[in-house]
Amino acid sequence: MEFVETELPGVLILEVERHCDERGFFARYWCVDEQAHHGLAFVPVQGSVSFNPTKGTLRGLHYQAAPYEETKLVRCTRGAIFDVLVDLRPDSPTYGQWLGLELTADNLRQLLVPGGIAHGFLTLQPDTEVSYLMDARYVPDAARGLRWNDPAIGIHWPAPPVLLSDKDRTYPDWTLPTAATAPMATNSALIQAL
Repeated sequence: MEFVETELPGVLILEVERHCDERGFFARYWCVDEQAHHGLAFVPVQGSVSFNPTKGTLRGLHYQAAPYEETKLVRCTRGAIFDVLVDLRPDSPTYGQWLGLELTADNLRQLLVPGGIAHGFLTLQPDTEVSYLMDARYVPDAARGLRWNDPAIGIHWPAPPVLLSDKDRTYPDWTLPTAATAPMATNSALIQAL
């Protein structure tokens, strides 16, 4: 397994190694020993799955407010998504910036997303399934969100959504302090090229 750093500090792409033969392939998608070797201490306490029958379904951008931030491991187990992260950590050098990349059932790519980062995705194929492992329990009163098309963030989605919840559609505008840097408009192209 390869751990690849991204422009957002603490966000890692996990590239899974396939062991192929005539039966197909075998791949380990998580290993506590490899995690420890990279200085990580991710201990999942909850797992969830999201099934999305419609291409163009958008979920997010979601996060849990302090002190209930959660680190999550995200992977697409069926279909494909354009996965987006927004750094909401005020002390981060990339505060207010976003990162986007494709996760697919075929590329086996995963994201390890630390607390303080909003997460969302757009399905690129019908019947797409996304799996999550989290190191903190869901706390409804701490649940927060950013609107997918918030102009303060300026995410460049590959297509407009065709389906999203009323809740995700109506999050208020987020105000980025003037001291923060501009959103990373080029991230999606850079990361997809990996």
